[in-house]
Amino acid sequence: MNRTLRRTVTAALVTAALALTGCAAGTPAPADSGGTPESTVSGELTVYAAASLSGAFDEIGAAFTEANPDVDVSAVYDGSSTLVTQLVEGAPADVFASADEANMDKLEDAAIDPALFASNTLVIAVPAGNPAGVETLDDLADVTTVLCAPEVPCGAASATLLSNASVTVEAASLEQNVTAVLTKVAAGEADAGLVYATDVVGRDDVEAIVPDGADDVVNHYPIAALSEAPNSAAAEAFVAFVLSDEGQRILADFGFGAP
Repeated sequence: MNRTLRRTVTAALVTAALALTGCAAGTPAPADSGGTPESTVSGELTVYAAASLSGAFDEIGAAFTEANPDVDVSAVYDGSSTLVTQLVEGAPADVFASADEANMDKLEDAAIDPALFASNTLVIAVPAGNPAGVETLDDLADVTTVLCAPEVPCGAASATLLSNASVTVEAASLEQNVTAVLTKVAAGEADAGLVYATDVVGRDDVEAIVPDGADDVVNHYPIAALSEAPNSAAAEAFVAFVLSDEGQRILADFGFGAP
């Protein structure tokens, strides 16, 4: 079911989030806290997130825990379609962050007011030194190339990018998440693969080539608290944190674009 996603945080959400994290303006600090506001959320929080978010969400989770020390955050990373299947089958998660809108839509009313929080584009990843001499999308048809499976967001985006360039690639393998593609490229098991630009940030075992047309194929990432969340208060606070200036700064540091 298609739904209109919020691209900005509403004033009400910001106010609620700040109240939950104990940072609302004018909120007095407890007398024995030394001036540090006290968080009002606690308990365990389980976040299901697209594999491409692993680095950024690990850091966001640490920052969220610092602001909310009574919350224990754990994350499950995999292809968005795999995570949706698990959620539909009843996996006990509090928050879902997808690498595309299509997979979020599959959850229908189980996802509460999804909001876009980041964007990403594709690059050609090659092993360090680019031994196969890959330069363009056309070259992917002549070397050992691995791609994400078509049902995975990076696979759908890859299919669109290749189709736009009129390039046909017989993939050596179709992986269930982008991390698996990058792992095979980095290990030299493939000459090239299509991954997100954020996946190669800070890596020295792979190189990235920005292909023509990459800017025309953009994945927008939505996030939502889940209606059956075991810890709904912490889920809402985490979503608000991701959408906050601090969460957006961390995402930008990992190479993600604005929603």
